[in-house]
Amino acid sequence: MTFRQRYTGLIDRYRDRLPIHDDTRIISLGEGNTPLIRLHHIPKMLGKEVDIYVKYEGLNPTGSFKDRGMTMAVTKAVEEGSRAIICASTGNTSAAAAAYAARAGITAFVLIPEGKIAQGKLAQAMMHGSIVLQVQGNFDAGMKLVKEVAEEAPVTIVNSINPYRLQGQKTAAFEIVEELGRAPDYHCLPVGNAGNITAHWIGYCEYSRRDDEIVTHACAFCEGHCRFGGGITGNRPKMVGYQASGSAPFLRGAMVDNPETVATAIRIGHPQSWGQAWRVQEESNGWFDECSDAEILAAQKLLAEKEGIFCEPASATSVSGALRDIERGRIPEGSTVVCTLTGHGLKDPDTAIKQSTRPVLTIPAELDAVKRAILGNL
Repeated sequence: MTFRQRYTGLIDRYRDRLPIHDDTRIISLGEGNTPLIRLHHIPKMLGKEVDIYVKYEGLNPTGSFKDRGMTMAVTKAVEEGSRAIICASTGNTSAAAAAYAARAGITAFVLIPEGKIAQGKLAQAMMHGSIVLQVQGNFDAGMKLVKEVAEEAPVTIVNSINPYRLQGQKTAAFEIVEELGRAPDYHCLPVGNAGNITAHWIGYCEYSRRDDEIVTHACAFCEGHCRFGGGITGNRPKMVGYQASGSAPFLRGAMVDNPETVATAIRIGHPQSWGQAWRVQEESNGWFDECSDAEILAAQKLLAEKEGIFCEPASATSVSGALRDIERGRIPEGSTVVCTLTGHGLKDPDTAIKQSTRPVLTIPAELDAVKRAILGNL
């Protein structure tokens, strides 16, 4: 019998493309290696000849793509002697920071917007033993405070302004290329802080055939932390970022002071990767667009009911926007499209339950009652 080698996380897998040393103590929970799932029923409903895949990042250890960046950020923080990390968060970053800090044996301080965080995410941060500070303001106010306190206290910021976060997150693009055998034609992502769309572009640039332009651009994005090997693919995708209409600074062309959306993970009006994301859009010949809350929730429900994939609302923004652009022909037939699903649906169960159309039926504990309920719903 042949046994498969045990998977030990993305840093071990991509060691030669990440800024670590041979003796670096790696802080990992086995993140990465998430499934790339081809959609079957939804494309048929569209009546378009398009291959649509979803990269299901909700199957990372804490249920979101943030684990990819956090394994690198915390690994480097520990390597540099840090005893505490800090972040501002709409929920997923706090969950990942708390978990990886616990794994490393250091302290995590997380600043969250009071009353603006899904309960599933808050529960994670609390259970992992982080020190949770609820800010009477939104994410952007919390981010401003994090930057200020890091100048005066011995803590390492692990938000996406930390360049090691993007280094970890770029590995999702590596996995996609390896599985498809090439880069997709279009890669669609939800955009909040805009670090993830930037990180994916870094990954695609590193895996494309090398030339001077690619090397220069990628290094500028990641502050010299990129690692280049031989090219894996000859193409790079058009990068498409979708925002919630109530929280869409890239569509407004300016920061939004009071963002509002049901998609709490992207309820961010002052993206920290503002400049980098605009460069991604320009270099990839992609675009930004927006989706209403109703469109986002409809896409979340569609994925769950038609494909068996349960993601949180912010994740569904990528699918909502992609489906609309496919229908309109902006994404042409014959294209291969990858949509990133950034977080698991269990992150925000309350929102999911509110839009569920099938009621929970209460019946007597009797065989006939069960049979009637079954036959009545076939």
